[in-house]
Amino acid sequence: MILLATMISIIIPAYNEGATIRRCLEALSHQTLPRSSYELIVVDGNSKDNTREIAAEYADHVFIQESERVPGARNDGFARAMYDIVATTDADCVVAPDWVEQIMHSFKDQRVVLAFGPVTPIERTPKNRRYVLLFNTLMRFGATTRLYYYTLGCNTVFRHDALERAGMYRIMDAGDDLEVATRMRKEGKVVFNRRLQVGFDFRRYEQFGFWKTLYEWYWIVLKGGVSKRFTYTQRVYQKPDPGVLPVSPAPSGKSNNKWQYQGGLSTITCISESYSVTEEDR
Repeated sequence: MILLATMISIIIPAYNEGATIRRCLEALSHQTLPRSSYELIVVDGNSKDNTREIAAEYADHVFIQESERVPGARNDGFARAMYDIVATTDADCVVAPDWVEQIMHSFKDQRVVLAFGPVTPIERTPKNRRYVLLFNTLMRFGATTRLYYYTLGCNTVFRHDALERAGMYRIMDAGDDLEVATRMRKEGKVVFNRRLQVGFDFRRYEQFGFWKTLYEWYWIVLKGGVSKRFTYTQRVYQKPDPGVLPVSPAPSGKSNNKWQYQGGLSTITCISESYSVTEEDR
């Protein structure tokens, strides 16, 4: 049993995510901890579809972003956040039923300033499982060796005041997650929590190609985070199966290794892999 000594603000940037944001917010609304223990803030990039209308059914706050790019949207959300722990995920992702509870566990130690966790594919094809193995291996290796912290914006949590001291996200098109983690490690302890799990949507890799997408990402990073040649800003993605909802949440105090989302055309099962927890002590 977790005592709710802290509250959490969850930031969800979105742009033309009418096909995916409902399943994201459904998962966030059906957690093992009470909905009153956290707030949902959707920062919309002036979508042309019904993203804001759907978000308004679930979120505590929905507004159009004022800063540039996805990191700017996250910063806009942090500026509106009421609570001392701020988490960020993506509008096309689906968090585990105990995601908020795992955030609480991660920040029981007051020295922790950043927590992050692994991802699992929403569409569990053999190819996507290989992609996730690569991502999670990079995460675990970096966290174990402390050479870097391969965080993803869909599954990262900060202590609010430490994030402000570090200077918030830099406005970049790629690499902003790694860059902010490099600054955050100077503020306190960084924790990789294998139970802090998020279902990841691989549609951008399916649509544009996995290796091509990685090449573009590294190109942008090597150019300092912004490139005229490639951009991820407000890119239009193909629509996945809509209306995917969470079922069978984990019992309070327990961590699911498996959870399901059922929707219009399919049932999606997310199965977490086994990863060790590593920490950095100052």
